[in-house]
Amino acid sequence: MCGRFTLIDIDEIRERFKAEPIDLKPNYNVAPTQEVAVIITNDQLAMFRWGLIPFWAKDPSIGNKLINARAETIDEKPSFKHSLQRKRCLVVADGFYEWKKEGSTKRPHRITLKSNELFGFAGLWDMWKSPTGDVINSCSIITTTPNDLMVPIHNRMPVILSRDSELVWLDQSIVDSHILKSLLVPYPADLMIAYEVSSLVNSPRNNGPECLVPVECRLF
Repeated sequence: MCGRFTLIDIDEIRERFKAEPIDLKPNYNVAPTQEVAVIITNDQLAMFRWGLIPFWAKDPSIGNKLINARAETIDEKPSFKHSLQRKRCLVVADGFYEWKKEGSTKRPHRITLKSNELFGFAGLWDMWKSPTGDVINSCSIITTTPNDLMVPIHNRMPVILSRDSELVWLDQSIVDSHILKSLLVPYPADLMIAYEVSSLVNSPRNNGPECLVPVECRLF
């Protein structure tokens, strides 16, 4: 799964996605239910709640259980198949956290691209309206099987799209689920790095540069 990620270099969004990062601040420990930056067209950035609330939901709390969508069944699940057709997005990030289980403990790791550049998770979104007319736009991050880098850490990983795949994913004229699902593959392991970080990231209350420090570099 993907339950935490980072988005730090806000200014880079302008260059990488040709979008204006209005009112965004660096986030070293993005957690579910927070507002996250998403690209919904080739150059349009929006802020959506992380945890997809389907348009048909009676209670918005369902979003707490829908922070991720499995690539393998995305066109079958009622919560996601509607969004797969017309409401696809990129969730902007520069790294993500995953916990490696060792016995009774879990050791957090941060995973980034070797280039350190921003990237887009494959995402889905939906718009939910309450009985009183309030609107919540929300999103989910798609996960897939792990690549060789991730196998020792976790049995799932978020889908990071290549730049070419981003263009296809955001093209709303494409509705063929076979084409769309063919994009949802593990990112090449040789283009990524992973390192262990402090258990500080276990709590979303901790949100500063100290979350990024490799364990072997910590002085306390």
